[in-house]
Amino acid sequence: MRDPALDTLMMALDLEALTPAPDHAVAFLRARADRALTGLGAASLTCEQSFAPERDRLEALGLKVEPELSAREAFERVFVLPTRQRQEARAELARAVLAARDGGIVLACAPNTEGAKTVETDLKALCGPVDTLIKNKCRAIWAVKDAAILNSALVAEWAELDAPRPVIEGEFVSRPGIFAWDRVDAASRLLMAHLPDTLAGRGADLGCGLGVLTRAVFERAPKVVAMDLYEAEKRALDLARQNLERFASAKAMTGVWSDVTRGIEGPYDFIVMNPPFHQGGKADRSDVGQGFIRAAARGLRGGGQLFMVANRHLPYEQTLNEVFARVEMIADEGGYKVIRAVKATGKGK
Repeated sequence: MRDPALDTLMMALDLEALTPAPDHAVAFLRARADRALTGLGAASLTCEQSFAPERDRLEALGLKVEPELSAREAFERVFVLPTRQRQEARAELARAVLAARDGGIVLACAPNTEGAKTVETDLKALCGPVDTLIKNKCRAIWAVKDAAILNSALVAEWAELDAPRPVIEGEFVSRPGIFAWDRVDAASRLLMAHLPDTLAGRGADLGCGLGVLTRAVFERAPKVVAMDLYEAEKRALDLARQNLERFASAKAMTGVWSDVTRGIEGPYDFIVMNPPFHQGGKADRSDVGQGFIRAAARGLRGGGQLFMVANRHLPYEQTLNEVFARVEMIADEGGYKVIRAVKATGKGK
């Protein structure tokens, strides 16, 4: 599957003014994998990526990956693929500017349909004059970091736009860019309303986000002794640990920063999940949820239960019936369905 924004960014690097020299230190924020990146020299390239599937793809190319870049004013070139959420995207641009040395170049790229013109306006507000390359229905924008004209106050302000903060009447800590970052989404609310208080033993929350479902399990089912929290986005997992800290003295918890579709541990007595249905775009992708279902089936003990919620129209029933002995819809409301599935007895992990 092609990645037009990444392709356009790589095209911009063919321009003489942007091509890094062999001795240049380069950073790539929200990096995505492209074999051409290895041509920049792996020793001089540091990729920042907190999303586990992209981290895995970058590491498979032999690239250095960090979940969060800490270096400041250290890089000759800083690339960034801003996310769609406005506060997070502005914070990413500001951090890219902070990472570049004076005289270094910041290069951003986004699809036209996902705010490319806004990214151009924002980078101009931070750095002054910009140049652009428009290809593949995307816009690559770059600017030289010049301390004499840099809007340092705005850089500092925007760098904090995605900082963690209390949300949902102070019940949780979250930050822009996380799924449903400032609310409990309707699908999770429906699932929470149908979780039984008879859950017991060791469970897992696949795609735990802020820890909303795990908190509901702990509060409703006193016989649950442990939960493993799986989450692809490390920024969310760090917040989930913080949001569930008050349970830590009585319940065992382990956070796992990973791509669930590549497998989970176990065996678990039960699993809860609200699987994502899109990654890297707006189109629905049932394959991600199907991967979660298969991982859940492998991770449950024989007779273990899965409780999941999904958009009503997503075609998960065939996959569920392939890997579980019993499947039933226990709620159908507001465009969402809650499904309970039971693994056949006698089938281990």
